[in-house]
Amino acid sequence: MFYRSCLQGTAALASISLLAGCGLFADAGAEGQQRISVGTMSEPSSLDPAAAWDGSWELYRNVFQTLLSFPTGSSTPQPDAAKSCQFTDAVNKVYECELRPGLTFSDGEKLDAQAVKHSIDRIRTIDASTGPNGLLGSLAKVDVTGDRTVKFTLKTSDATFPYILATPATSLVAPKQYPADKLREDGRVTGSGPYVLHSYSKGDRAELSKNSTYEGFAERRNNAVTIRYFKDSGEMVGALKQKRIDTIYRGLTAADVIELQKGLAENNHLRLTETVGADIRYLVFNAEDPVAGKPAVRKAIAQIIDRGALVGKVYQGTAEPLYSMVPKGIAGHTTEFYDRFGEPSAATARETLRDAGIDEPVKLTFWYTTDRYGSATAPEFAELKRQLEASGLFRITIQGKPWTEFQKGYSSGAYPVFGRGWFPDFPDPDNFIAPFVGENNALRTPYESPEITNELLPRSRRETDRGAVTKQFERAQEIIADDVRLLPLWQGKLYIASSEEIGGGERALDPTTVMQLWELFRKASW
Repeated sequence: MFYRSCLQGTAALASISLLAGCGLFADAGAEGQQRISVGTMSEPSSLDPAAAWDGSWELYRNVFQTLLSFPTGSSTPQPDAAKSCQFTDAVNKVYECELRPGLTFSDGEKLDAQAVKHSIDRIRTIDASTGPNGLLGSLAKVDVTGDRTVKFTLKTSDATFPYILATPATSLVAPKQYPADKLREDGRVTGSGPYVLHSYSKGDRAELSKNSTYEGFAERRNNAVTIRYFKDSGEMVGALKQKRIDTIYRGLTAADVIELQKGLAENNHLRLTETVGADIRYLVFNAEDPVAGKPAVRKAIAQIIDRGALVGKVYQGTAEPLYSMVPKGIAGHTTEFYDRFGEPSAATARETLRDAGIDEPVKLTFWYTTDRYGSATAPEFAELKRQLEASGLFRITIQGKPWTEFQKGYSSGAYPVFGRGWFPDFPDPDNFIAPFVGENNALRTPYESPEITNELLPRSRRETDRGAVTKQFERAQEIIADDVRLLPLWQGKLYIASSEEIGGGERALDPTTVMQLWELFRKASW
């Protein structure tokens, strides 16, 4: 799935462990004998994979299977539910998979080729506004031959299609439990992944245990996992210090990280693992809004925002400025927004507005989600407001909503400007451009760009050597910087905090930084 060796320096493949306290040795005999408790602020928005293209994947990866997946340390997809997969034509338009024999879902239903077809077809049929159908834009149809062979026929050449089959977007679900034309609504999960979800309490926890019928690549190093969902990172860190949870994944603020780094000597039972991330934060402008729809307004905002001050004040070294939608470490990364707009300048922004006949301060409302990207999001938007208003050119109102309400708002076109984060589906430049353009994109804010959607992306998808598509994505970023429909802000780092007796944290991230819970284990002291 990931063709470039240069990507080995990104995401989960580059980790630094910061240790405190005495050494511990893993006790192979004790591994998997106790439940691991994981804290996170990335709660699923839905338990049905057809409804979510977001952080819900953290849960899906562990309770559902996909045809392909990412074994620890691998940057290319390997078979999971599939025994083998390959393109069977010369132009990357027909992709076939043969399933492992004898697969079943956790309720005993057979996982065969028809179940795979059902799982993929229902995503397209339901087409949920918050779902992953946008990832399947190149798929024309799914056919089956016998019980174990699935054939995907694509509308156009798409060398990234194996990537998509390796994401939780294409999680396999039991046909008898998941209707073909509507979402499952009973609050349960029936999958074939490494774990079974025994119970889920919204806003509180998910209880997982080993799936005894699982057949796949994952080698589970624990028997059960409790995922605790937190709204506040401070409360989550407190739970770790008090040993009410064993590890934290997603949601640590910059202040939390700095506090933990400084306090490792005092809290010598803790460990902090730093991982270079490919996740990004950016602003989205609604072109249908009477104010945000004006190019001069968007360009003036791009001219004023000081990313260095933003990451310095709010994220304190745990993030870095980003000047393109494709982050550092991914082929095709540029600094197009810096090259075009240079250093922040209120004077240049004022000239841009005046040239467009805008003399009065521009009034806009910026929206953000209060419970998806961590508690630093509110200070981030406060800093954006401060910078824009300090120029004298803007009057900014900031509004926050919980994720579910926030999704409804931006999906309905109600927000003129809103903030989003992106955790890549796969580390390829395609995945930092394609999801955000076109009429039916992941943002539910149509962004028509014929050159990108009709020329650059199709051309790049005919190339299986993903290191050879740099020029197409450099041009795409030039177009995005000219339109300023999307405004990249920063690229983050990922931190995992855990008690010293928990091992496997540095192996528990796939190349898209999704947590693979089966890698965690409890050590025994010597």
